[in-house]
Amino acid sequence: MRRVPPDLRRFLEAYDPQIGRLFFAARRAVLVGAPTANELIYDAYNAVAVAFSFTQRLSEAFCHVAAYRDHVNLGFNRGAGLADPERLLAGTGKHIRHIHLDAPADLQRPAVHRLVRAAAQDAQRAGAAAAPPRSIVQSVSARKRRPSSRAGAGRRTGRRK
Repeated sequence: MRRVPPDLRRFLEAYDPQIGRLFFAARRAVLVGAPTANELIYDAYNAVAVAFSFTQRLSEAFCHVAAYRDHVNLGFNRGAGLADPERLLAGTGKHIRHIHLDAPADLQRPAVHRLVRAAAQDAQRAGAAAAPPRSIVQSVSARKRRPSSRAGAGRRTGRRK
């Protein structure tokens, strides 16, 4: 399994440790289903998020994990088009759907793994060019509407690993 980038670990320090563990469990579930995906890391205004893409473009991301104050979402950027017979996906937008995660056990359902694999396969079929997998900090917001980091949030932007 790919190691957690130090910046991502630092961004999540502001959250309750349980949220961090849930975030990393969701990240692991995506990387098991799509081990060659890039991680596009965002320390945003209201969440810490990682978008997964086979390129380095957010517009071609197929999945994302976002940490909020009291929960984590596992999102599917084209989730409205995914088969979801167990009706796990929530949301009413034109494209994006998500699974609201409260505990790591939420990720143990086989249907979650099928959704991740299907989303990754759809992205690969759409012609997303394969690139060596990387973890890339895309942006860091200086202003936060979520727990602020004890490690000096907002110091770095656009830094590549």
